[in-house]
Amino acid sequence: MIDLLGWSATAVFVASYFSGRAEALRRLQVVGALMWVAYGFLVHAAPVVAANLLVMGAAAWTGRRRSAVARDDGGAGRG
Repeated sequence: MIDLLGWSATAVFVASYFSGRAEALRRLQVVGALMWVAYGFLVHAAPVVAANLLVMGAAAWTGRRRSAVARDDGGAGRG
């Protein structure tokens, strides 16, 4: 069951790179990172947990930053 979680997290990350929109890519990366964090806890792998908390934070931060820019531009979505 734990291996299934790891393989599913891998599939989510790979799928994120085929998304057509940057917003969808970041959302899938956040979901995949959460899955990897859970996997890391289950297998007692602190580096996996730490790395994916950083990935999740970066994806969430860039997503929020881009959303703020889009609102400021009236939805033009530059940058």
